[in-house]
Amino acid sequence: MSDGNSLSEVHSTVAVPESRGFLRRLFAFAGPAYLVSVGYMDPGNWATDIAAGSRYGYALIWVLLMSNLMAVLLQSLSARLGLVSGRDLAQASRDRYPPAVNAALWVLCEVAIGACDLAEVIGSAIGLQLLFGLPLMYGVLITALDTFLILFLHQAGIRKMEAFIIVLVGTIGSCFLLEIVLSRPDLPGIARGFLPSLPDRDALYYAIGILGATVMPHNLYLHSSLVQSRKVVKTANGIHRSLKYNTIDSVVALNIAFLINAAILVMAAAVFFRSGHTEVASIEEAHRLLAPLVGSGVAPVVFAVALICAGQSSTITGTLAGQIVMEGFVNIRLRPWLRRLLTRAMAIVPTVAVIAVSGEGATGGLLVFSQVLLSMQLSFAVIPLIHMVSDRNLMGAFVIRPWVKGLSWACAAVIAVLNVKLVIDEVGGWMAKGGAAGAAARYAALPLAVAVGALLVYILVEPYFFAARRKRLPRDVHRPEVERVEPARPFRKIAAALDFGEADAEVLARAAGLASANRCPLLLIHCVESAGAAALGGEITDTESRKDLDRLRRYTIALGKHDIQAEAELGFGDPVRVLPEIVRRHGVDLLVVGAHGHKGIADWLHGSTIDELRHRLNISVLVAGREG
Repeated sequence: MSDGNSLSEVHSTVAVPESRGFLRRLFAFAGPAYLVSVGYMDPGNWATDIAAGSRYGYALIWVLLMSNLMAVLLQSLSARLGLVSGRDLAQASRDRYPPAVNAALWVLCEVAIGACDLAEVIGSAIGLQLLFGLPLMYGVLITALDTFLILFLHQAGIRKMEAFIIVLVGTIGSCFLLEIVLSRPDLPGIARGFLPSLPDRDALYYAIGILGATVMPHNLYLHSSLVQSRKVVKTANGIHRSLKYNTIDSVVALNIAFLINAAILVMAAAVFFRSGHTEVASIEEAHRLLAPLVGSGVAPVVFAVALICAGQSSTITGTLAGQIVMEGFVNIRLRPWLRRLLTRAMAIVPTVAVIAVSGEGATGGLLVFSQVLLSMQLSFAVIPLIHMVSDRNLMGAFVIRPWVKGLSWACAAVIAVLNVKLVIDEVGGWMAKGGAAGAAARYAALPLAVAVGALLVYILVEPYFFAARRKRLPRDVHRPEVERVEPARPFRKIAAALDFGEADAEVLARAAGLASANRCPLLLIHCVESAGAAALGGEITDTESRKDLDRLRRYTIALGKHDIQAEAELGFGDPVRVLPEIVRRHGVDLLVVGAHGHKGIADWLHGSTIDELRHRLNISVLVAGREG
């Protein structure tokens, strides 16, 4: 059984330095996205990139870019869920859905992880065959030994595992940088490839394949867990800062993955498309043609080394993802080496069987089949993720903004439609086969498709029709927890927002008391909300503004008699917009505001200024008001 923390052996084990240095903090947060990024450059991606580049040249680079932008958005949502709720995507699903739905989601996710591992087994075995001449069967069996590598890295700690992955990613990138130099691509052609176009009807199929191989479902579970390895202060400011650094980590790491995928496609275009070899669709064929077409024996060796590194790096992250989904969905914890053996067996057994029955040439079809299985699972991770980060009960003030929500649903729609088309095309091909194989595919595929479709519809509409049946959670399941109690640091600067109303006396008294106790300066703010102030801003010189500023200055003089250093500033326009700007400019870390005292319809008419302010600020807000 799990202790409640995602990947408990590494949970909150990486300290974040208290130093305010940007680079030191960024380095502390760097790592999770690099583990995630290897899923975007695994051997399953290579075949689609090579096939697209050899057939269409540089024309489909824009599809890689679009897929990468989707990946950055979805991975940032995954990180947000983990950091804010303290639950990974699998745990959050267990909290949200009934047991039967969770069991189905878990099975689908395990199949997807097995399919991903299948691509890694085949890719690593092909790499060993290309580099050392080993028969493919032997290479597949040798991949079982990486269980010991997983065990060693688990014991070494998350930072050493991240460092190992970064070395592998760096090796892959260096290999393909060399391949690009050797292949001498057409730079204007690459630039034209970023303009969206589909050269023919078949190009859509290749575009769907690139998308299906790029956005990996298990990465969404993985990222929501890995970000919790950082010891983040569970305050609004601490979470906000963590989200910023993790977003930078995701953008950098996933763009490195994009550049590597683009390099594979560019190499295929520069070498194969340019020489008229437009039907290169397998990794082995690409390797065989590299030396004679490039004119260098180094190119195929570098290609094989990069392939082995891609397979091994993806293997490590696949094991972590498997542990996360098993613990998250069904709360079962296995030792990492046992979990690895089970996952690897799911990949090795079918691969060995296919090679034994149909020969080594059949592994290409098995690789395509693994990508179809991944495509089927993707929507079952993306849709729950979007629902969860849009849920204010779960995310509080960190719920995603409407425009982010709109973009996320647009990505989900594109992914769902394109992947459903890919699945329909593949399954349709299986069902069209004659004989016992075709009949088995028809009778097995249709009921399964109906059941999977019903599950997808349920997940899509659950917040609107089934939310009332959702099991009630303990109040502290997704609330930030205090791991240790420490005295708060003194405030460096306090601000008091005055509206020259009945609450001002209480606001001034509270703010002055806190400024005196903390021995810090006090900033008095008043927003002029007249039409002229909204239009002219600080350039307005009307009588009302001058009187308001004089009034604030009289307050500062009165406060000075109590040995409180005070200053005054006028804001012009809507307080909800203006106050946060002034607060950030002055480095204020506590804002004291007055309760407006409206109730019922009056509150609706006047608007809840305080609530909007809290959502726009990342500092403490004290609401002062008289009782009654």
